[in-house]
Amino acid sequence: MTIITTQNKDALDAYEIIMDAIVTQKLPPSQKVSENILSDMFGLSRTISRNLIERLMAQQFLVSLSPRVTQVAPLTLMEIKQNFALRKILLPEIAAISGAKVDFKELNNLNDKLQNLLTAQDDQSALQFLKINKELNLTLCYPAQYPLMHEWVGQLEDMAMRIYWLYIKTTNSFPYSNEQQKITFDIMKSDEPRKIQKALHDMISQTEDRILNAIFTHEQFYTQDLLV
Repeated sequence: MTIITTQNKDALDAYEIIMDAIVTQKLPPSQKVSENILSDMFGLSRTISRNLIERLMAQQFLVSLSPRVTQVAPLTLMEIKQNFALRKILLPEIAAISGAKVDFKELNNLNDKLQNLLTAQDDQSALQFLKINKELNLTLCYPAQYPLMHEWVGQLEDMAMRIYWLYIKTTNSFPYSNEQQKITFDIMKSDEPRKIQKALHDMISQTEDRILNAIFTHEQFYTQDLLV
C-alpha cells in the first residue's frame, strides 16, 4: 500500500496546478519559468517549485535553453504529430492487452460525465472535461499491469490535454463523440486483440485529422507556437 504523506500530497497538488496552467496556457508555450515565477504565481514553496521544474523538464513539458533559462515547452505541429504518432503505437497495443478485463462500469460512468460536460463553455468545465477524458483513457490501461507503459500513457495523455485544449477553445466541441467511445467499449468487450487495436488506431487517427484541420483553418495558429 502506498502511503500518501502531507509532503507528497502537497507535491501532487502542486504538479496538478502547474500542469493545469500549462494545458490552459495560463503558462503559455515558450514562457520563461523559474522557482521565483512559480512561487509568485501559484504560492508554491521554493523547494516544491524546484522539484516541479526538474520533474517537468524530465517529462518534456519544460525545456532548458541555458543554465539560467527554462521555459514552457513549445506547442507546434511537430509536437502534435509526434504525440499522435506515439499514441497510435502505444494505446491500441495496451488496450488490446487490457481487453475485456477493463472496468466497463467505470468507463461508462466516466463517459456519462463527459457527456454532461460537452455543452459547457467556461474554461474550468473544459479543463474538467479533459481531466475526465484522461482518466477514462488511463482506466483502459490499468488491467494490462505494465507500470512503465502506464507511466508513458499518462505522459502522452497530459500532452494530449494541451492539444485538445486548442480544439475545444476554437470549435467549442470535442474531436470525438460519446457514441464513438461506446462503440470502442463494445469492441473491447469482445476481447479480440486485432479488432481492439484497429478500433483504437482508427479513433486516434480520426481525432488527429480533426485537430489538424481545425489548426489549419484558424489564422490565429499561423505562428510558431499554437496559442489560444
